[in-house]
Amino acid sequence: MATIAGLGLTEVGKVFGRSSFEFAAEAVHLAAQDAGISVGDIDGLLINPALTSPALDLTLARRLGLRDLRLLTQLTAYGASAGVMVAQAAQAVESGTADVVACVFSDTPRSESGSGADAYRAMSLQARGVRGAETAAGLTSTTHRYALAADRYMSTFGVTHDELGAVAVGQRQWAELNPVAAMRTPMTLDDYHASRWVVEPLHLLDCCLVSNGGAAVIVTSAERARDLRQPPVHIRGWGQAHPAPPLRAGSTFGLTTGAKASGRAALAMAGLEVGDVQVREIYDCYTYTVLVTLEDYGFCQPGEAGALAASGALAPGGDLPTNTGGGQLSSFYLWGMTPLHEAVTQIRGQAGRRQVATHDTAIVSGNGGILEHHSTLVLTSEAAA
Repeated sequence: MATIAGLGLTEVGKVFGRSSFEFAAEAVHLAAQDAGISVGDIDGLLINPALTSPALDLTLARRLGLRDLRLLTQLTAYGASAGVMVAQAAQAVESGTADVVACVFSDTPRSESGSGADAYRAMSLQARGVRGAETAAGLTSTTHRYALAADRYMSTFGVTHDELGAVAVGQRQWAELNPVAAMRTPMTLDDYHASRWVVEPLHLLDCCLVSNGGAAVIVTSAERARDLRQPPVHIRGWGQAHPAPPLRAGSTFGLTTGAKASGRAALAMAGLEVGDVQVREIYDCYTYTVLVTLEDYGFCQPGEAGALAASGALAPGGDLPTNTGGGQLSSFYLWGMTPLHEAVTQIRGQAGRRQVATHDTAIVSGNGGILEHHSTLVLTSEAAA
């Protein structure tokens, strides 16, 4: 069985003057140090380049001083990439293709002279083909497109802004307990409603942060991991799903996602049921995606996740602890590495004041594009393996 044995996270947030390559190299070094190995022990490197330029590429291996790698590639499924990388690393380890594989992501969308929103808007304006036609029609940012999805979801199931707000408030409560989180000021539902509209029905506090930084994990065999520094986190199951393009006539755009198929595949591989999951780390580029993903995974029926959030079930002290570090809404935004980092921390029992009491099994989601790509990981502790 393949195992996550090392975890590295750079300083994240409004961190300027460093390139994506510098963040990535530091993250890999930190992950190796965390595992108790040297960087030279790594014989596989999977690189997830972000959309901002200059993006990571294969030259990262040379910058790290790695030679004679048995596995080297760069890949992207956007926000679903972390789950895809870990699955590929696990397959490489289990097949003998490589023994120690580092998976890394970094990004530098923020600048001192402009906002994160400016960076993502600029990327949207570069779109071509059908996506370019959408931009010309007025969908000038990712948030415009997710607003369409959220609006359809809310109008179909009767989900309210109070229920979306409950997701944001609950995750801020988790973030208050997380020393790494960028946003630790307490938030009320009134604060949520008072935040400005970005694109209706999405308030500012429905939207994720924009962060500079890097993160990496080390994947190796369970046998080797038992002799390393950290409690092993076993990769029990994985799955992917890439639904038809959004905004297509007759589609279920906004009502369901690739989480349904990828979650089913990951749980089946792990030999577990959704009721066995104790910690949920859900890709939360928007509050809406938390709700629809929980439903697609089977934690509740379609349209019921909003009421679940409003009940406090997802927040500290709730029955279904979700996004326990504050998620991308309140902690930091490094694509799928954000939920993955927190899942590993929780399973190890190293989450400090936010530690969930029962934490042997976690599900980790990744969502890329406009609900176009999805990855799922099921991770367990040694006790649950």
